[in-house]
Amino acid sequence: MTDVIRIRDLAWRAGREFAIRELAMTVPTGAIYGFLGPNGSGKTTTIRLMLGMLPAEDGTIEVLGHSVPRYAHRALERIGYVPERLHLYQGLTVDESIRFHRAFYKDFDDAEAERLRKRFALREDQLVQRLSKGEAGKLMMLLALSQRAELLVLDEPTDGLDPVIRREVLGALVEYVDSRKATVFISSHLVHEQERICDWVGVMDGGRLIAELPMQEFRSGIKRLRVSQAPPVGDATPFALLSRESLNAQHEEWVVRGWQPEMREWFQRAGADVREIQDLDLEESFVELLRGARTPSTTEIR
Repeated sequence: MTDVIRIRDLAWRAGREFAIRELAMTVPTGAIYGFLGPNGSGKTTTIRLMLGMLPAEDGTIEVLGHSVPRYAHRALERIGYVPERLHLYQGLTVDESIRFHRAFYKDFDDAEAERLRKRFALREDQLVQRLSKGEAGKLMMLLALSQRAELLVLDEPTDGLDPVIRREVLGALVEYVDSRKATVFISSHLVHEQERICDWVGVMDGGRLIAELPMQEFRSGIKRLRVSQAPPVGDATPFALLSRESLNAQHEEWVVRGWQPEMREWFQRAGADVREIQDLDLEESFVELLRGARTPSTTEIR
């Protein structure tokens, strides 16, 4: 199986206000796939569709080789899931929560659960209702990792956690991936966090997937150019133009995706010149992708 998740032409609508439109997504086996987007962009809705929690209006979803929602139960046996809103029974202790969760998964690893409990400094007799948000987040991650799942689906797993706890959780996740060769699908709006651990990126905005590419390409392929005698832009550009802005009568600032050094020749043939090329950090690249997707004059990125 080369792809753990394959989504094609997915459509779903929530009244008049929001819709998922023609969503296509591919998550390669063994990838740590960062699913980025601002709050309200459709990340959680996409995850719920992917796991069979919501019925799609159109399109196809395959997870771990199983068609969803028809065979979602077979896929879910092999998935560890941490939702955006933590679901834990408030009246149970940490130990009772672990034993309750264990009953649903035949491959649940008791030794791993105990190791993570100690690593995360969770007391067995702590009541869930008295856990801090960080402690509850660590417990949810403990349960997901102890399942020994082939696919981890994590929806904003570190949102609201302090930097120390966030580092602990991400460290445990990276160790798990290294040891199990698992695939991770992690949704977040914290771009800098994804840069450290992800090797693939999908960017969601307004119910659309506006980019899907390897992390290295995301890091290196988006540039800010200072262009003199800037030409008009047609359909034959060798890059995707995300934005352009006039600086003065002679110069414009362009942000492009898919830049390669030899593309200077395109400007020269058009009678223009690239005076400066600036690298963008990951957060700047993310913002420019969103700006480009929201500007009517720029082409949608696929």
